[in-house]
Amino acid sequence: MTPNSSYDRAGINQPPPPPPLRPADGLPVRNGAANPPDSNASPMPSGIPQPIPAVANGEVAAEEAGRHIDITERAVRSAPPWLFSAVFHFGIIIILGLMLLPLRENEQINLDAAIYAEEEGHQLEFDSPLAGLEQDNADEPIFTPDNLPEVDDPFATPTEVNIVPEGMLSTDNLPSPQIGLALKGRSEGMKKMLLGRYGGDATTEAAVAFGLAWLAGNQNTRDGSWSLTGPYRSGGNIENKEAATAMALLAFQGAGNTHKEGKYQKNVARAWDWLLKQQDEDGCFFHGEGFNHRFYTQGQCTIAICELLGMTGDERFREPAERAIEYCVKTQSPRGGWKYRPNGFSDVSVTGWIVMAMQSAKMAGIDVPSECFQRVEKYLDTVGREDGSRYPYEHGQMVTPAMTAEALLCRQYMGWKRDDSRLRKGVDYITLPEYLVDYSRNRNIYFWYYATQVTHHMEGDWWKRWNGAMRQAVPKEQIKGGKEKGSWEPNMRDGYERSGGRLYVTCLSIYMLEVYYRHLPIYTKVY
Repeated sequence: MTPNSSYDRAGINQPPPPPPLRPADGLPVRNGAANPPDSNASPMPSGIPQPIPAVANGEVAAEEAGRHIDITERAVRSAPPWLFSAVFHFGIIIILGLMLLPLRENEQINLDAAIYAEEEGHQLEFDSPLAGLEQDNADEPIFTPDNLPEVDDPFATPTEVNIVPEGMLSTDNLPSPQIGLALKGRSEGMKKMLLGRYGGDATTEAAVAFGLAWLAGNQNTRDGSWSLTGPYRSGGNIENKEAATAMALLAFQGAGNTHKEGKYQKNVARAWDWLLKQQDEDGCFFHGEGFNHRFYTQGQCTIAICELLGMTGDERFREPAERAIEYCVKTQSPRGGWKYRPNGFSDVSVTGWIVMAMQSAKMAGIDVPSECFQRVEKYLDTVGREDGSRYPYEHGQMVTPAMTAEALLCRQYMGWKRDDSRLRKGVDYITLPEYLVDYSRNRNIYFWYYATQVTHHMEGDWWKRWNGAMRQAVPKEQIKGGKEKGSWEPNMRDGYERSGGRLYVTCLSIYMLEVYYRHLPIYTKVY
């Protein structure tokens, strides 16, 4: 080896001592002079600063030694190998991330219908920035989509109108909670917020999605209607296409689908093209079989058309909606309710559907005479038991949870306050442990449908108790495979389920799982 080799003169491979710095310019030099290159010298070990190469010409070497070296170049020369490796691999990770980013633009969640609801007790605790909000937290900002249409006053309600004996009573003095807003929970932004607040989740929404897909698959391809009797298994024993179509429309509209927008926009549009043709000049929709179907059908069709008008503001539906309400008003029983024939007897079951039709009309901005509601109140006063906290099907019969829930829902919409002792006693009754949703005992889809609405409006412990059972049991009972996937099996030993069949049971089940946003709660200004 030469004396100027980078290796130790003893022959041991070791790095040379650091070259001294010239105070003038900070350039490293070796023994104060440039060294000629040694062709026999081995390469410098990695990680050691490389010496400035010298050339044979002394003037060039001196000029090279005096040149200022950029600080970046010196940093690169002195950097250890692991730093270059880290920068290189970090760059690869960034490039791969940018390549994968476009794949997330159409991201969707695939849900397995076989996975049931989360463990009971966690329905209000899943990750949602709005879950657990206090009820009267009006000052908290709520973020909504930025593509909503502008309105002069989004919280406007009808002005107070004093009732005068000689007037026509074209409106009423009963509380009109959140008129113009009660259907707004179905919009995308509000739906997500309400699901988080009231205990809906991916499982309940998946069950709704599968249910709507089943309904869409069983729509009549020729005219857009639905049937109670088939083409699916376990159909009803009496045909009523008007009622079947209205019930299916209520399920689609409950999730935000209209003839103008939504995943099932075409299904809804075709169904309404058919159903509007079934209404006669008097406003009645029913022309089928079944002596007891007339006002159930009228109530369901009227709710559906008033909801659609309220959701879309499409004036095409205003006149038929007004005619439907006029038919309900003029056929009211002298006793104050409705039953199977115009101006005949009254029962709580049919009366509940018509009251909800008239309330839906108010939501759509259609005037309903106050006298009509006052007669309903008097009827419920006469049929109610235990100071109006419990109700039978008809006057003189036994109290049932189903009729109590339906009557209490009417009372809520007609003005009873949440702290009314009669209402609270009634809700205590329908939420007893033996009445909570459980398919293995006391199955009653009709009762569950009304109790779900009543407890949702009451909120608090009543709703937590009810929803804790409902959100578990209803999705779990849904058919998970085969031709009827997404539907619910009717109990053919029950007279109502046997009459309505699979479509009836499926629609009521979907309504229950849409309760989080289908109607805004009456007593809390969630908006």
